[in-house]
Amino acid sequence: MIVVTGAAGFIGSNLIAKLNKENYNDLVLVDEFTTSRKKPNYIEKSYTEMIDRDKFPYWLKDHHQMVEFIFHLGARTDTTEFNKNIFNKLNLNYSKKIWKNCTLYGIPLVYASSAATYGMGEKGYNDDHDIVEQLKPLNAYGESKNDFDKWVLEQDEKPYYWAGLKFFNVYGPNEYHKGRMASVVFHAFNQINDTRKMNLFKSHHPDFLDGEQCRDFIFVKDVVDVLYYLMHYRKNSGIYNLGTGKARTFRDLTQATFKAMDREENINFIETPIDIRDKYQYFTEANMQKLRSIGYTKNFTSLEDGIADYVRNFLFNNKYS
Repeated sequence: MIVVTGAAGFIGSNLIAKLNKENYNDLVLVDEFTTSRKKPNYIEKSYTEMIDRDKFPYWLKDHHQMVEFIFHLGARTDTTEFNKNIFNKLNLNYSKKIWKNCTLYGIPLVYASSAATYGMGEKGYNDDHDIVEQLKPLNAYGESKNDFDKWVLEQDEKPYYWAGLKFFNVYGPNEYHKGRMASVVFHAFNQINDTRKMNLFKSHHPDFLDGEQCRDFIFVKDVVDVLYYLMHYRKNSGIYNLGTGKARTFRDLTQATFKAMDREENINFIETPIDIRDKYQYFTEANMQKLRSIGYTKNFTSLEDGIADYVRNFLFNNKYS
């Protein structure tokens, strides 16, 4: 039996699709299942049981001997939320509870951290345990993820296998419910569909031209392939980056979206809002050497191929993975 928290969400539901494809159907889905717009993410998946997020620790106490692995992907991910108490409850303290239970019951654990822990990238984007204490996230969400990473590294008692994954900019199917927090690809598709153009922020940094701001964009199918690999690998516990290792520009992303939609390119540049300008990231790129060093050899999907797949096979038809 495999447990997936955040099962109704973006990455969690894609992981369930991957597990089903590999004939893993004895799954326990954990989430807060009252949000109707998330229902298509999981309704047609194969699973054994659905457990409410708040009831899960009690369920695990009674059923831990049946659990083979836990993927803890559930989190509050709204970077515009400023109430730190919400993040402390859902991202920090709830995660601590799952960690302690996995330690107590001998269950391997993979959990979601975030590249938001790196802040402005003052220390680079290296998944080195030694710099975790020095990182300065830019928002309460990033702080909550880094606070948990720091707490994990301080623990003397750990699950016999664990991994924390710092997801970079993930895009792909099943993010229809995410609103403002959906990927740039999702928003680009909808803006181009509605207006036949795409607005990008102007650069306010002398080293970057308009539209040349860079992110490490990773297709969600690649993310779940890594999750699946770690479920079987179960060695070399630690915190790992999960991006492609190749930063791409917003112009690249937008051009690929126009091409996938078979639309004529029409990019407009607008001012970056004043309230985010001083904290705007101009470059992020995951150092992927650590994951490669433990034997993960599969190539990551190119931005162009990932966007073509996402747009043509999912967004055009409003389909789910």
